[in-house]
Amino acid sequence: MGLIKVVKELWRAFFFLCSPQFWRMALLWTFSILYSYYQLFKPLIHEKCSLFSHKLVSYPRCSPFTTTFKPVCVITGATSGLGLAAAYQLSKEGYFVVLVGRSQQLLSETITKIKDWNEDAHLEAFQVDLSSIESVVKFKMSLQQWLLDSDLHCSIQILINNAGILATSPRVTAEGYDQMIGTNYIGAFALTKLLLPLLESSPVSSKIVNVSSFTHRAVTDVQVDEGTVSGKRFFRSIQYPCAHIYEYSKYPGVVQTKLMQEVPAILSWLALYVLKRLQLLQSPECGVDSIIDAALAPPGTSGAYFFGGKGRTLNPSPLSRNAKLARELWESTSKLLSVTPFGAEGNSW
Repeated sequence: MGLIKVVKELWRAFFFLCSPQFWRMALLWTFSILYSYYQLFKPLIHEKCSLFSHKLVSYPRCSPFTTTFKPVCVITGATSGLGLAAAYQLSKEGYFVVLVGRSQQLLSETITKIKDWNEDAHLEAFQVDLSSIESVVKFKMSLQQWLLDSDLHCSIQILINNAGILATSPRVTAEGYDQMIGTNYIGAFALTKLLLPLLESSPVSSKIVNVSSFTHRAVTDVQVDEGTVSGKRFFRSIQYPCAHIYEYSKYPGVVQTKLMQEVPAILSWLALYVLKRLQLLQSPECGVDSIIDAALAPPGTSGAYFFGGKGRTLNPSPLSRNAKLARELWESTSKLLSVTPFGAEGNSW
């Protein structure tokens, strides 16, 4: 049985190696991360070589200055990788951290881990499937009730949309969406919109942190029709365009997390090995710096793309800064969700 399993895994790796998606990931994604680091260090190069240097915008971290109530931070995908690291760091900053994850067992284990690292941590866990709109709506109601029943202020100070997956085969959500888009984008969109009242009722400045990706630079065109936003049009593809969908929908940079667990093991190991040799691979404990920078940025900070830690920011792709496209995407996604359980709940405030 062991030999058969090895042969199957090697065949799966060979099949994936021959796919356009693998080479898109191997070439375009590598170029994207190298370009991001070039942007990061370009000012230092220009400073030595030219009188005209481009200054990076950096932001200092600001602790939650409040003595009247304990601030609350909600983190999705909080049971491993960047989410776990962010939860631990923000618990040390004095936040009451709400952990959101798919597995109740992993949530319990995460609470134990963080408590071992920081015995003063204040934590609460909710089991939520972000690919299910019904689950997201139920979470919003449960969270609101929990806040009302607690001695906390009925508001949220930080929402970190961190959860994400990289699926190598098509799956369909209960609403009929592509699961990767449903988890990485639609679920985060619905959650953010549902929690806006709690964020807006915060007595102090609140923030939404969307964990994005260097791979967004590989996207050259974005369609906002229902078939694309829902991912349904990708079901007609001969081969599931996992790399394209990932670029469209999300997520963190080159950090050693469980994101690539669906990629054939030998190829995943090889990719991580090469990135580590190039010193482009970070541990979650180091990679989380940009998330914490964004979460603790000064009040009023908005639209900044944090990268590389130390409060540093970069310019994202021009397409990601297209205000007209952003408005059209918001409207298209809202229309898509209007016929789901989100419709009535999302329009009730």
